[in-house]
Amino acid sequence: MIDPVALESRIEHLETRVAFQDRTIEDLNKMLTAQWQEIDKLKRELAKLGEQLKEAQFSSGPSAPEPPPPHY
Repeated sequence: MIDPVALESRIEHLETRVAFQDRTIEDLNKMLTAQWQEIDKLKRELAKLGEQLKEAQFSSGPSAPEPPPPHY
């Protein structure tokens, strides 16, 4: 026969572990969501900087070589 006190203790221990694991999973999910939001933000900023760089290169036109200094 199974000891009801031991069984109750095991069930309580398992419930405690499940509650802890649920909390850990929830915390990890929040952290992961925050990281993905940060990655998306950084990707948008990088794309914006890339566009600004292209515009700056395009607006400067082909660069002519610098003339030699006057002492030559």
